[in-house]
Amino acid sequence: MKLPSDYTASTTAYYDAHAAEFCESTASVDVSALYGPFLRELPAGGRILDAGCGSGRDSLAFLRMGYRVVSIDASQEMVAAATRHTGQEAMLLTFDALAFDSEFDGIWACGSLVHIARRDLNSVMARLSRALKPNGVLYMSFKHGDSERMEGERFFNDLNETMFETILGLHPELTPLQVWITEDLRNYRRGPQRCLNAIVRRISSEE
Repeated sequence: MKLPSDYTASTTAYYDAHAAEFCESTASVDVSALYGPFLRELPAGGRILDAGCGSGRDSLAFLRMGYRVVSIDASQEMVAAATRHTGQEAMLLTFDALAFDSEFDGIWACGSLVHIARRDLNSVMARLSRALKPNGVLYMSFKHGDSERMEGERFFNDLNETMFETILGLHPELTPLQVWITEDLRNYRRGPQRCLNAIVRRISSEE
């Protein structure tokens, strides 16, 4: 599909306009089964970037487990919601403005990179990779599929295993630890959806 030059604007506007509704539908969803594979790769009390934090649900869970968390989102209203939910200040920051350098033991990008077009995903992945400490890990999830599409006001980039492997191949400093499929944990009116989950590690330069 042909995307508008700033396809992110309507997506961000959607979350600004529907923040309360989105938080209500996601804040209580139990995603603890996804935490395990990610957190076992992190040191106790490690530093996590919650990249696209939404309601702050996962940030709060990680904080309660003793991790240090930086929460970011592109939506001003979601930043406000996450700040209220976690009790610590979230940051208004877009993926294309990430400038962290070797700062995080783990990055949690749960359902957020779905809004990045394929033409921009390579550069965003490079920024996320740079934000990781050597041997740090990145968790990310996408809706399983092969299309770029608008769903109302929101843009979605769906990926399958082959497409993800191709994208990852552009980043030799990242090595996959686990790639797996789950059912979407939220109940959708249009029926069940599948999600592609992946955990990758930033290889230490000494290796």
